[in-house]
Amino acid sequence: MDHSHTHFSPNRYAARNSTRTIPTMTVMSAADLQAFLAREFPEVGALDLRVEHVDEQRIRLRLPAHESTLRPGGTISGPTMFTLADVAIYLLVLAQIGPVALAVTTSVGMNFLRKPPPGDLVAEGELLKLGSRLAVGHVRIHAEGSAKGGADDSAADSADGDHDSEELVADASLTYSIPPR
Repeated sequence: MDHSHTHFSPNRYAARNSTRTIPTMTVMSAADLQAFLAREFPEVGALDLRVEHVDEQRIRLRLPAHESTLRPGGTISGPTMFTLADVAIYLLVLAQIGPVALAVTTSVGMNFLRKPPPGDLVAEGELLKLGSRLAVGHVRIHAEGSAKGGADDSAADSADGDHDSEELVADASLTYSIPPR
């Protein structure tokens, strides 16, 4: 079958839709990201977010417990968890491309899975795609130190190899637009 009349070229398509290779070394360290956040976004810095770890594909942030993040009913507010997820992917992208303050969120899908108890929240972000114009990431937010279940669940968890003592409270997928450089 002669396809010479079609406009589809696998090579042209692949080149147009390829992603950059995720770097093997970050451009910004955890300390660099922490300083950038405090300097460029003092309102977020006031939350006392802490960058605990960053590498080529993952980031871990901690949001310490604070009365200002609680909503009526004694749970951590949704906007606080949204901010944590958004900042996690933003900083993970910056760790790869450098301090580009104008990278912006273009899309978010977030599921609030359960009411987190008052206490520290930990966000673990992963970079799924890093292109020249878009970056896509995924974040899981845990309430630190909360039990996953009752005593009956611990034997089953151990049998499954699941020793995590942190309860998943929210899950988000985010896309960032990266400005031309």
